[in-house]
Amino acid sequence: MKEDDSTQVTLNQLQVHVKDLQTWQNSEDFARQVEDFKTLPALYRHALNELENKIDVIKTEWQVRDGYCPIEHIKSRIKEPKSILKKMQRKGHEFTLENMELHIHDIAGMRIVCAFVKDIYRLVDHLCVREDIRVLEIKDYIAQPKPNGYQSLHVIIAIPLVLLDGTRWVKAEIQLRTLAMDFWASMEHILYYKFDKQLPPHVAEELKEAARAADELDQKMLRLRSEILELSGGSRPADSPAGE
Repeated sequence: MKEDDSTQVTLNQLQVHVKDLQTWQNSEDFARQVEDFKTLPALYRHALNELENKIDVIKTEWQVRDGYCPIEHIKSRIKEPKSILKKMQRKGHEFTLENMELHIHDIAGMRIVCAFVKDIYRLVDHLCVREDIRVLEIKDYIAQPKPNGYQSLHVIIAIPLVLLDGTRWVKAEIQLRTLAMDFWASMEHILYYKFDKQLPPHVAEELKEAARAADELDQKMLRLRSEILELSGGSRPADSPAGE
């Protein structure tokens, strides 16, 4: 094919795409979705703020009642639009606001790092019985780690927001880890992108071994905690659900 013919085909294709885009933009559905999309970041940010407030209250209550708070630190984030688009494509869903809200659960995300594994389950048990939070799904990668060694407990929840047009439940994902799990996940993330998402086999195996070492450290620290509590006069009543 001559260069001029190739150029003409490209121009024709571009004209078709422009025509389709103009038709889409002129539709009422497009205008509505654009307006709705503008409100979504604020909704998810408000949902995260609500969740952060609830976790702060839990931390304060545990500290006052038990003299000890099992939550070490918390980190929150709103997923970037480009990351949302990539995830929609990876899942094979057409990009619509309805699909985004239905299939993407981690637009609002929170990571809670606890001292001990049993504190993670204690916190999740508490979230499950609260009336102001809906627990929609739990993925336990602590009991069943991922093949690469990753450990964490993922909880999909919904937070109620009281708006002018009524109450709206907004989804968020909470990832709960111990300090050792969080350190491992951070290092795995760095190496993953260092090697352009293709880890050499020996590095992948070393990471699995490091994950096993992190798990052993968690178990050892939990045993030490139990021994210290016994030497100091027995576990507090609030520690019993955590398996002391």
